[in-house]
Amino acid sequence: MKKILVYDDDVDILEVCSVILTLKGWDVLCKENCLQIFQDIQIYGPDVIVMDNWLPGMDGVEAIQLIKNTPIFTNIPIIFFSANSYAEELAKKAGADYMLSKPFEIAVFEKLIVTATQRNS
Repeated sequence: MKKILVYDDDVDILEVCSVILTLKGWDVLCKENCLQIFQDIQIYGPDVIVMDNWLPGMDGVEAIQLIKNTPIFTNIPIIFFSANSYAEELAKKAGADYMLSKPFEIAVFEKLIVTATQRNS
């Protein structure tokens, strides 16, 4: 079973993502912040990370840069998702592998997760 780690400060978004992904058969861990991101990744071992931009303590861009600059984590596909009007530029700056604008269509979200999980298979 593929593991998806989702970071977003909006508990409603986390709940929606959890329901969508769980119904599709993925194991999902949701976090409201990424202050312990390395610990989260080491313990959970995600196949894909979904990262919001606006997070307390450390924003998504900074968190993605930390992940991508850590050799043991650099190959984990990361989907940057945000309602920010500059989301595409922020995703590129961060080094994210994929970008999804909020609000998003469920079918598009699911397809992107499938694509990301298959990347390293």
